[in-house]
Amino acid sequence: MADFDLAVVGGGINGTGIARDAAGRGLRVVLIEQNDLASGTSSASSKLIHGGLRYLEHGEFRLVHEALREREVLLRAAPHLIRPIRFVLPINEARRSATLLRLGLLVYDWIGWRKILPGTREVDLVTDAAGLPLKARFHHAFEYSDCFADDARLVVLNAVDAAERGAVIRTRTRCVRAERGDVWRLVLIAHGQRDVVSARILINAAGAWNEIFAETVLRQEPARRLRLDKGSHIVVRRLYEHDRAYILQAADGRVVFAIPFEGEFTLIGTTDQVFTGDPSMALPTGQEIDYLCQVVNEYFRTELGAADVVWAFAGVRSLYDDGARKAQDVGRDYELILDERYGEAPLLTVYGGKITTYRRLAEQVLARLRHFFPHSRPWTAKSHLPGGDFVYDGIETLVERTRRGWPFLNVEHTQRLVRAYGTRVERVLDKVSRMDDFGTWFGADLTAAEVRYLMRKEWAQTADDVLWRRSKLGLRFSPAQVEALERFIAQPQPATPP
Repeated sequence: MADFDLAVVGGGINGTGIARDAAGRGLRVVLIEQNDLASGTSSASSKLIHGGLRYLEHGEFRLVHEALREREVLLRAAPHLIRPIRFVLPINEARRSATLLRLGLLVYDWIGWRKILPGTREVDLVTDAAGLPLKARFHHAFEYSDCFADDARLVVLNAVDAAERGAVIRTRTRCVRAERGDVWRLVLIAHGQRDVVSARILINAAGAWNEIFAETVLRQEPARRLRLDKGSHIVVRRLYEHDRAYILQAADGRVVFAIPFEGEFTLIGTTDQVFTGDPSMALPTGQEIDYLCQVVNEYFRTELGAADVVWAFAGVRSLYDDGARKAQDVGRDYELILDERYGEAPLLTVYGGKITTYRRLAEQVLARLRHFFPHSRPWTAKSHLPGGDFVYDGIETLVERTRRGWPFLNVEHTQRLVRAYGTRVERVLDKVSRMDDFGTWFGADLTAAEVRYLMRKEWAQTADDVLWRRSKLGLRFSPAQVEALERFIAQPQPATPP
């Protein structure tokens, strides 16, 4: 008998979503990730839960419809990580006509299955605050709804929920060999130690590493279905005061987002560049940074240059190659390829996908495997992620409740903790009854109590895990503070009381 029903390779949004769904159906699951959770593309996205207004131009109506339906499903599942956001789309007749934009937004609203999010409206940029940071030649805009998410924490909390439902989560573990018989025999290496596990079914959800894994571990001839596309983002100091985002039409037909980010900053992205090589080596180029600055400079009064960038990051999207010639024209839909052979254990490979549709993708994976697990049933559509068990618009109420329980916390610290942990903030603060109980303060408002929680419950093992994936506090940390945090994490931690 195999050790597990499913072995999932890849600790990004698709892999953790599949592991969570399967574990919740009572299946025995192991998830294997060679680095940290969300260490690849899933922490380098535009952080949007959206249908993709631009995809309508490419006729991807099914994908847009599915993604739009998922916005409010995910908003209800994780209201601490996901929030509604209004996008301002300045009319630029040199790019797309107002009539075309109005029609696209009408379709976007019509197929969007909205019950929470407000619809599109027209904006007079001369009188509306949204016009203040823009150049005077932009007079009118449309405004519509989507959602913004903490992408990396979304991955981590899917893994947390999977583990609480019985899945085994193995981070910093490489699968170096996969032998296919009536079950899969997987050879794993973690911290220099070799281990072997077996599984009835193997799922390749390695994302941008999909074909590398197939070639080097599964020893299969690459199917060449994967197209890699690098998207780069920059973060600058806050460009404007209000809480809406902008969607800017670029001269090459693409769109660029400018989004309020972490209070003091603006997130700008993204680019589309065909990528080859090791996805872990993807970095923004000077040309990409200049491109994003130029698009912003066409619309905003503030002039940006490379010197204004406080952080830049790049992720490699794994797209299913449908034969399109340009990177921006490659479909964002996903494909699931099930390889079944008589007398051999099945292999399911995930191609493509986007963060918005991860939950539906996981459902579809289990649907493809229904004949192996006939008694499993979908369950995630009305579920909550850890800490998300409160009403979608109840974040301020939860902040107030937390401040009543811990009145020595300031508002900003409380808001960040609640945004990260939701109702589980009580677990983070469980042993804290006064300021001294936090232990060391490393920088910003990060404390030893929170770091210990992340190490104990969320697989954090390095300063980067804490500062860039479990949070974005790296934006506020100095090199000396990072070094102090690394030293703390490397120390033996006190045992957790029973």
